[in-house]
Amino acid sequence: MKKIKWLGIVLLITVMGCASSKITTSWKAKNITPQQYTKILVLGLIRDTDRRIQERMEQHFVGDLTDLGYSAISALQEYGPKAFDSLNEKTALDKIKNTGADAVITIVLLDIKKERKYVQAQISYVRDFWGYYGSRYSRIYEPGYYVTDTKYFWESNFYDMRNQALLYSVQTESFSPENTESMGHEYGKLIVNNMVKKKYCNQNLQRKSKIN
Repeated sequence: MKKIKWLGIVLLITVMGCASSKITTSWKAKNITPQQYTKILVLGLIRDTDRRIQERMEQHFVGDLTDLGYSAISALQEYGPKAFDSLNEKTALDKIKNTGADAVITIVLLDIKKERKYVQAQISYVRDFWGYYGSRYSRIYEPGYYVTDTKYFWESNFYDMRNQALLYSVQTESFSPENTESMGHEYGKLIVNNMVKKKYCNQNLQRKSKIN
């Protein structure tokens, strides 16, 4: 009788292990054609306690842009943490310009929400009497269990630093990611592929190693 319950737990863990990110809203400037930027700076705006997340998100985003043929750099690797905290606008912009970056893509962690849910014991439909009795017995006498779902809310903006113009903005949700590695990889692919679709990254620059 316990097999039914444990089957439900295994299935739930399998589903939750597959991190899923989705775009909730997006915006793009009108009448924009793809540009061949010299270098794109990937800049994470994430609190210090989540530094590991920032590192992974920036690294994967840089990798996905590189796969398209662009030169891209991580702000955390280039400048270190809190690089712009005490700078005025001119000094900060000069700092970016000195690296050769003429475009910036931001990765902002807007919020993290956790929700505790009660999951009832798994039910399976069987035709024979004893199997039916066993499944119903499990539901009546064996309790369910609690799981915690975690949602990450993200925003990315793409700026042309030659005039500081906002060209593209996108908001996403990542639901119960398995780890920061998988979340960073999935997020980078999702946003870069969407930028290609919106024609802010030029597919003609794409290398042989495509984003899957």
